[in-house]
Amino acid sequence: MKLAIISGSHRMESESGKVARYVQQQLASWADVSSTYVLDLAGNPLPLWDQEIWQGSEKWERVWSPISAELASSDAFVVVAPEWSGMVPAGLKNFFLLCSRGELAHKPALIIAVSASLGGAYPVAELRMSSYKNTYLCYIPDHVIVRNVRGLINDPETPQSPDDERIRERIRYATGILLQYGKALAQVRASGLVDLQRYPYGM
Repeated sequence: MKLAIISGSHRMESESGKVARYVQQQLASWADVSSTYVLDLAGNPLPLWDQEIWQGSEKWERVWSPISAELASSDAFVVVAPEWSGMVPAGLKNFFLLCSRGELAHKPALIIAVSASLGGAYPVAELRMSSYKNTYLCYIPDHVIVRNVRGLINDPETPQSPDDERIRERIRYATGILLQYGKALAQVRASGLVDLQRYPYGM
């Protein structure tokens, strides 16, 4: 399987990016994973959504089509989302608006929320509530919240504390579950029942 990781922070050299790189390393160690793709939103690489994306304008074909192709060829996703003022960053919400070609449809995703302190629950709730409707993305029941992230996952190989070891074990467990959902939902997409031409939007 091919797995895609979305690092949702706009910041350069962000803690979310650190977590995303660690997750990529962990996914690469699973026998079922043939390749990984990381989309890092640091530096705001994606323009804000506008309706020209529906018209196949040159701008959007150049900017979005290569990313769309990577996502479309992926079997499952990890969404790494920092908590900014109790919300996910605007660039991450914009990303979901751009996913209008069925790139994420009927594929599983794991949410990993990131907090510099003891927060992190709000991004989980926000993503589960508002980012799946028209993308048809299927969030798995498990999620991970990396609290006090500055003190965790700083050494890619060796845990530096019991909390560091615990969160690494939880990430390993959750990504293993994600892979099983990836296998299962492949059957849904292959069933012939998915009709995004007739039903491109959720209710």
